[in-house]
Amino acid sequence: MSSLLTAIDLTHEDRVVWLEDPTGLDYVRQALDKTPRRRGRPRYHRDGRMIGFTELGDTAEADPDSGLQKRRVFYLLPHDRDSEPDGLYREGAPGEAVDPRTIAPRHVGSKTERSQRGGVRPRSPDSGRRDRTDGS
Repeated sequence: MSSLLTAIDLTHEDRVVWLEDPTGLDYVRQALDKTPRRRGRPRYHRDGRMIGFTELGDTAEADPDSGLQKRRVFYLLPHDRDSEPDGLYREGAPGEAVDPRTIAPRHVGSKTERSQRGGVRPRSPDSGRRDRTDGS
């Protein structure tokens, strides 16, 4: 389970809306954003791209201090594994990342072997060895 969100944060979620098909993604990042509406596509103010978001039910109350709704947003940054498979997250994943297959309304989502290790293939024992043909 993601250590950054809890089920209490998601009590009023009604549905998950995907802007991209998440089945080809090892992980998505998730965050709670404050938005003026319960439904519809929220504004997006990060690098990278929004992959999806949640919509809230009619009983969701706005934050008393800001008057805004707290909704989950799913996104990827330019240096994430889907764009840079051999980059920083070749293995492992950011703390806020979960496997999109485990996301549902009112459920935080989980880290899985796929979200943490992705399509990484184990290295063979001699993968770093070079064959030398120059006689040395």
